[in-house]
Amino acid sequence: MARSNPDVAVSVNGLTHRDQRLANGGNQFSLEPPDQALCVGNGYVVEAVNSVLRVRSARTGAALSGVQDINTFYGYPAAVNRATGVIGPNVIDPVCLYDPDHGRFVVAITTLHVRPDGAFTGRNTIDVAVSNGRSPLGNWTIYHVPAQNDGTEGTPNHGCTVDGTNPGPCFQDYPHIGADANGIYISTNEYDLFGPKYSAAQIFAFSKAQLAAHGSSVNVTLVEDLSVAGTPGFTVWPANSPKGEYSKERNGTEYLLSTIAGDGSETGNPTRTANKLGIWAITNTKSLNTATPALGITSRLTNSQTYVFPPKATQKRGPIPLGQCINDTKLLTPFGDGCWRAFFVNEPAHNEVESSPDSLDSRMQQTWYVNGTLWGSSGTAVKVKGELKAGIAWFAVRPKIDDAGQIEGKVKKQGYIALADNNLTMPAIAFTRDGKGAIAFSVMGEKYYPSAGYVRISENGSVGPIHIASKGLGPDDGFSGYNAFTNGAPRTRWGDYGAAVSDGDTIWMASEYIGQTCTLAQYADFASFGSCGGTRTALANWYTRLTKLSQ
Repeated sequence: MARSNPDVAVSVNGLTHRDQRLANGGNQFSLEPPDQALCVGNGYVVEAVNSVLRVRSARTGAALSGVQDINTFYGYPAAVNRATGVIGPNVIDPVCLYDPDHGRFVVAITTLHVRPDGAFTGRNTIDVAVSNGRSPLGNWTIYHVPAQNDGTEGTPNHGCTVDGTNPGPCFQDYPHIGADANGIYISTNEYDLFGPKYSAAQIFAFSKAQLAAHGSSVNVTLVEDLSVAGTPGFTVWPANSPKGEYSKERNGTEYLLSTIAGDGSETGNPTRTANKLGIWAITNTKSLNTATPALGITSRLTNSQTYVFPPKATQKRGPIPLGQCINDTKLLTPFGDGCWRAFFVNEPAHNEVESSPDSLDSRMQQTWYVNGTLWGSSGTAVKVKGELKAGIAWFAVRPKIDDAGQIEGKVKKQGYIALADNNLTMPAIAFTRDGKGAIAFSVMGEKYYPSAGYVRISENGSVGPIHIASKGLGPDDGFSGYNAFTNGAPRTRWGDYGAAVSDGDTIWMASEYIGQTCTLAQYADFASFGSCGGTRTALANWYTRLTKLSQ
C-alpha cells in the first residue's frame, strides 16, 4: 500500500447523492447506485451519474456549472413533480465520451418512457446528446433513437416477451460507449422489458462526423444480437483510445472485449467462473460516413487467466445513522417517539445491520485500445491470506484482423489486483498515448471505509502499488442495503461501473466512495433531519471522487 500519491495533481469530490436528490428543485427520486460517467477534453471535465451531471475545470477540478438533472438536460419532464405526483421518463446509466477529432462531448443514456403514474409504456430510447461546440457549457443537440426492438417505430423485432411467451418490448440495459476514427459505438444488454428473457448484446453505431455536424437527424446502424462461439454476447464493451490511436485495419476497426461468466443468466454459464475472453471487432467503420454503412462484426474466444464471480464486499465498521434510525424506538424526533417513524407507518422489524456492498459480477468493465493493444478489466473473486475477497482481473490482448476478415488475438499480459483484508470493486482502465495507464476502483473492507483507489499500470504490464486517492470517512448507509426498504431482500447497490479517461499526458479517474460520516444524534437533529449538516440525505450518503493523475 502506497503511503503517498505524488502523481495526484487534482482530487476533488464529485457528484453526491445529495446533489442528485436535490437537483431540479428536489423533483428527483433517491437513486442507488450512482453509476459513473466521465469525459475530459479541451479544458473541461463532464461528470454524470444517475441522474445528474456537472461540468468542471480540467485544470483545477473546480465546478464550472451547477448540478443539472438529466431529465431536464434531455428535454424531458422532471423525474417526479413533487407538487402533482406526475412521474417523468426514467433516465438511467449515463455514459460520456469526448471526441478529440471533432471537439465534441457526447453523453448517452437509456430512457424508459412512462405514463404519468410511472407505469412503463414499453417504449425506450437511446438518447445521445452532442455538444454544439468545443465547450460543454453551451448548447447541445439531442437525438432520440427508438430501441424497444419490437417492430414499432422502425425497430427490428427481436422477439421479446411480456411473460416468456406473448410478444412485448425489449429494453436496452447497461449502455456503454467507445469510439474509433470514424464512429461512436454504444453497446447495450438487451432484455425483455416485462418478461424474463435475455436476448444478447447490441451495438448502436453512429458516424462521428455526422454527430459533430448536428444535422436534424443522423444515421444509426444497429449491429444486432451479438454472439461469440454460439452464445449470446454480454456486456461487450467498445474501446476508447487517445487521439490517433485507432486501428486502420479493414477500412477502420473498432475493437471490443467481453467476459463469458457473469451469474450465468445471460451467458448460459452457471458455473460463475471462466478462463476465456470474448474478443470482438467491428470492421469497415469508415462506411459510417456514407449513406449506406456496411459494418462487419467478428468475434472469437481466446484463453485467459481464470476469473470468478466475486463475493459481496465487507466494509469497516462505523456509524450507520439511517440503519440506526430504523432500529430506534425511543429517540424523540419531529415525527414522534422512535426515529423509524420518519419513514414508515407500520413499525419495521428493527433488525438492520451494516451492509455488504454489491461487487457486481465478473462482466467486462471499461476497455482501452492504444499502441495496438486492447486492455480491459473485470471484477473477480480472489483469495488473499486465506480470505475470499472481491478483486480485479486485468487483461491485455493483441488483436488483429486476418485475411478472411476474422478477428485473431491472444492475451499477451494479464494479472490480478488484490488487497489483504479489503475488497476492490468496479475497475476502470485508461491509458495515455505513450502507454502509461491507471486502473481506478473502490476500496473497502476491514481496514477501509469505501474509498477511491487506483494503481498505475504500464504497457509492459508492470503494475504499481495500490494508492488511496481519497480515504472514505464512514460506511455506506443507503436505503438499498436495509430490510425495511427492500421487503427483507437488501442488495446494497454500489456503482455498477467506474470511469477513467486520458487527456493528453494526464489521466482522470472517477470512483464511488463515502465522503461523510455522522452520528445518529446528528442525523436526527430537529433542525436538519437526515442531512448531517448538509453532507448527505436521509436515504443515502454516496459520493464520487474525481482524481487527476499527472504524467
